[in-house]
Amino acid sequence: MELNTLHTENTVNLDIVDQVVASIGQVLLGKQNQVKLALACILARGHLLIEDMPGMGKTTLAQAVADVLGLSYKRVQFTSDLLPADLLGISIFNKQQNAFEFHHGPIFTQLLLADEINRASAKTQSALLEAMEEQQVSIEGETRLLADPFFVIATQNPSNYSGTYSLPESQLDRFTMRISLGFPSREAERSMLLKMAQKEVSPEQGNARERLPAQLSRAQLKELQQQVVKVSVSDHILDYLQRLISFTREDSQFSFGVSPRGSMALLSAAKAWALLEKRDFLLPEDIQQVFGAVIGHRLSGASNSGNSEQMSRYILEQVDVLY
Repeated sequence: MELNTLHTENTVNLDIVDQVVASIGQVLLGKQNQVKLALACILARGHLLIEDMPGMGKTTLAQAVADVLGLSYKRVQFTSDLLPADLLGISIFNKQQNAFEFHHGPIFTQLLLADEINRASAKTQSALLEAMEEQQVSIEGETRLLADPFFVIATQNPSNYSGTYSLPESQLDRFTMRISLGFPSREAERSMLLKMAQKEVSPEQGNARERLPAQLSRAQLKELQQQVVKVSVSDHILDYLQRLISFTREDSQFSFGVSPRGSMALLSAAKAWALLEKRDFLLPEDIQQVFGAVIGHRLSGASNSGNSEQMSRYILEQVDVLY
């Protein structure tokens, strides 16, 4: 039975998901699969890492996701001199009040874009660890809760680019998915060029981005996340997922296998993909669709997205669906 045929009181009509994908597709042409992966990541309550060369639309995707999901949004440009306090916030003495006042950093938002995260030092990168895992930050001995929902979309340039610092494995493991946008098709790039050629923009407007209307309310987003949790999983599907994970731990190509956090991320992301396909049950195809994005950056030796794609395909080819 398809989920959009269910009419319980609290179930969101899944046709709205198609509207979300179509809306983002207005500004990110020809990347429907990557858009769906990004949405699946958020519906699975995960964090997203986008790795690609500059100018490929990484920031555009993050901004569009924030717009259509109706989330508050802040962007931080990560640089080598960025300090943890620049991200988290700091207490400043108020002479009038004769007391310290805490000034919230940009991390206190619903969707944080950590732009070019691998240009910051390891100390600043690690400031995100607690926030991404526990949805809270500890500052000056006090624990402060973050927004609900809270998502991080981070972008990074390839590791061979100058001025980059490789993300440690502990940081990479916090990201549910890593995706790459790649070059647009000839037709998509042509459409972008025509749109720019025909657009009349005054000097005062400059390159101001076009904001998309929100397609979801906060309540609808939370309900969709609940629907992901309720997607049913058979023992046969769990067996297949565990065989995939076990292969990464047993095959001699890998120095170490995927962690239990990685296996749980794979299951959550696959269930979110099934929801996007308007199903309330999981199929092997759902696991296969998200496998590379979830597992690729967790594989030893897969330091870049190109290599991780090859290794992910190798695993899927070696492990049969039926056992």
